Amino acid sequence: MRKMLCPLAATVFTAVSLSPIHALAQEKTLTIGTNNWAENVAVANLWKLVLENHGYDVELSAVGKSALYAGMAAADIDLSLEIWLPHTDKEFLAPYKDTLEVHAAWYDKTGLGLVVPSYVDIDTIPELAKHADEFEYQGRPTILGIDPGSAIAGMTDEAIETYDLPLAQVNSSEPAMMSALDSAYRDETPIVVTLWNPHWAFADYDLKYLADPQNVYGDGDTIYWFSRQGFAEDDPWLTAVLDVWHMSDQSLGTLMSEIESRGDPVAGARIWLEENRDQVDEWLAAGERIQP
Repeated sequence: MRKMLCPLAATVFTAVSLSPIHALAQEKTLTIGTNNWAENVAVANLWKLVLENHGYDVELSAVGKSALYAGMAAADIDLSLEIWLPHTDKEFLAPYKDTLEVHAAWYDKTGLGLVVPSYVDIDTIPELAKHADEFEYQGRPTILGIDPGSAIAGMTDEAIETYDLPLAQVNSSEPAMMSALDSAYRDETPIVVTLWNPHWAFADYDLKYLADPQNVYGDGDTIYWFSRQGFAEDDPWLTAVLDVWHMSDQSLGTLMSEIESRGDPVAGARIWLEENRDQVDEWLAAGERIQP
């Protein structure tokens, strides 16, 4: 059973969090760059709540990938909570490798590629070529994807060329792609989408990655947080806290599922925060070692 966060509980959490030991974190403004990936929305809203309880004025700035890196390099954005390395985001980082700072990892092993429901009777990307007509969307064989500027969209274009697939990638938003997946899944019709883990979809649907023998999508990445140059010196307290932050598949999955089930990232993150206060307190304890 999910527990609702009562107003009294929220007050107690705030009072405990705003202890004198964290006074050095008070009255700071912070701009966090975000994108519309489910896990990014989840952790950004989680940290916004946590840091606002510690006196920060936090703005979440939703921008495209290219604008995120450029904005951070220009110091218009302080940090972002998600960069996938060494593969997925390497091209975005390359122009700014001397002006951005990649910090500690918080998620160990990602997945990325083409995904179908488990009831679909193929197991590899090359098999899509022979079964293309089964994956029609709006009258043509289609791979449904997300934003055209995303790394996974570029990799999917490469996969279409590498495997000579007679399917076109149709790009939209992640919510639109997931809506199409949900509809197809309910009807048990074939569909192929670009997807990644961590993602709540793997908890809600029975899905499988199509094997990628040419390794177009890489071997998986590690997720780090990163910042504008000089951020660690400007805010050693938050740097120490984020450097010890770590989430497993279970903890991140429950956070994303809470948000998805409620349709509200703030409400979902607030409930998860109340139910996982001990885990969050462990992250925050790192800041106690930073002397004012």
